[in-house]
Amino acid sequence: MPLYAKVFLYYGPYEAAGTVEYRQSRLQGLKTILTNAGHVVELRPFKDWNVVELWVNGEKIYKCDIRKLDYGGDGDLDPLCREACHAVAKAY
Repeated sequence: MPLYAKVFLYYGPYEAAGTVEYRQSRLQGLKTILTNAGHVVELRPFKDWNVVELWVNGEKIYKCDIRKLDYGGDGDLDPLCREACHAVAKAY
C-alpha cells in the first residue's frame, strides 16, 4: 500500500438520545488516527444503520459497528481504531 492512501469512510446513522441521525462524533478518533498515519480520509454517509466501512482502492477493507467506537478522543486508546488503521496499512 502506498504510504498515503485515500480512505473513504462510509458511516450510517445510529440511535442516540432517542433520535436516529448521522453523527460524526464517534468517528473523530478513527479519522484522527488515520490522518496522523498520513492517510487522506473522506467521510461519506450511507444508509446502513450502525455501520462504519473503510474502503481503499475500491475494496472494503474494514467494517465495524459505529456504536462500538469510542466517543470523541484521538483514537489511540480505542482498539477498533488501531485495528482499522492496521487494515489500511495492509490494504493493496
